[in-house]
Amino acid sequence: MWIEKFDNPQKEVFQILNEKQVINPEYVNYVKKIDDKVLIEAYRFMTLSRLQEKMQLEMNYEKDAKGNVVLVNGQPKVKAKIINFLASSGQEATEVGYAINIRKSIDWLVPAYRNNAAWITAGYPMEKIIQYWLGNEAGSQIPEGINILPVNIPIASQYSHAAGLALAEKYKKGNGVIFTTIGDGGTSEGEFYEALNFAAIQKLPVVFFVENNHWSLDTPTSKATMSPTFAQKASAVGIPNIRVDGNDFFAVYHATNVAIERAKKGQGPSLIEAITYRQYAHSAFDIKKDYFTEKDYEIEKAWLKKDPIIRMKDYLVKNKLWDEKKEQALHDNNLKTITNAIAWAQKHAAVSIDEIFDYTYEKLPPNLEAQKNQAKEFFNETEKEVSNLWNETTHKQLA
Repeated sequence: MWIEKFDNPQKEVFQILNEKQVINPEYVNYVKKIDDKVLIEAYRFMTLSRLQEKMQLEMNYEKDAKGNVVLVNGQPKVKAKIINFLASSGQEATEVGYAINIRKSIDWLVPAYRNNAAWITAGYPMEKIIQYWLGNEAGSQIPEGINILPVNIPIASQYSHAAGLALAEKYKKGNGVIFTTIGDGGTSEGEFYEALNFAAIQKLPVVFFVENNHWSLDTPTSKATMSPTFAQKASAVGIPNIRVDGNDFFAVYHATNVAIERAKKGQGPSLIEAITYRQYAHSAFDIKKDYFTEKDYEIEKAWLKKDPIIRMKDYLVKNKLWDEKKEQALHDNNLKTITNAIAWAQKHAAVSIDEIFDYTYEKLPPNLEAQKNQAKEFFNETEKEVSNLWNETTHKQLA
């Protein structure tokens, strides 16, 4: 099996479609067999996620009368820090490539925090995602039937959660497969190895992904590990692994399907390292220029030429599955979807004092009840003071 061929420490990368639209000769027939509807749907999710993150980021920026972002010295002028999030822009082929295989109500997605493209592909309502990033934990209330765990902040613990779900699935004799993902930096956490080892020993139906986007916050991969690859870390616990071009939807899609079949046959877990690139900074409030060197910007330019969305669109156009008329219709529909999602999320962004206190105990203890009442009184008075100050300032300006 091809996955065993790659189960070694060499740096070979599996690729089906490169950025020049050349298809791996061994997989020409495989590509032809993929349903066109799957490819178009994948492209829709990729573009939807990219535009969503762009529009989320622009919520923090000042705009002119025409709706264009105001620039100061070439940089967007920050209006206010309204929303913080971690973008998966640049990683869409990887995330859509595996998430599009998730069967609703059967399989599970156990995410990290930089997985927007995977979330919306797997069925996470966009408005709930934005609500979460606006600071309301209600955004983590995922609809019934959508098997996605909430955003996971403690790095690498999602791998353990995935192993636990996979153990439960095996115990129930179910046919579900568990998908989980981590960034390259997260592989340095002890829980990464613990989960892999447990899953390997128990032969659990889980597919582990490492989204190697070359950065862990402000730390480049060259300073994160001395291992030649991240994939080979799975070899230490006996898990078959492969490195794939993470900007090649076809490669990710194929590798994921092979791993799924292994899991279904009771052959245990697989690990897929997807080599891709983080196009945005670490988060919406992070400033890339604070740690990027001139060489880093040159490397980024080369990666931007390998953009997964451009590669996918070029393939669809070349094979007469896409044109500019369809592109415009898709953009208009994506824009409407995102605009509505942002409007809903902003309307439901506020968090009441009650929610901060009410979900730890079945019945709130007297001391916490007293604290809640004190907090309500404090914030009510603060709100009145801010309102009075606003009115006074406005009155002086008008006078």
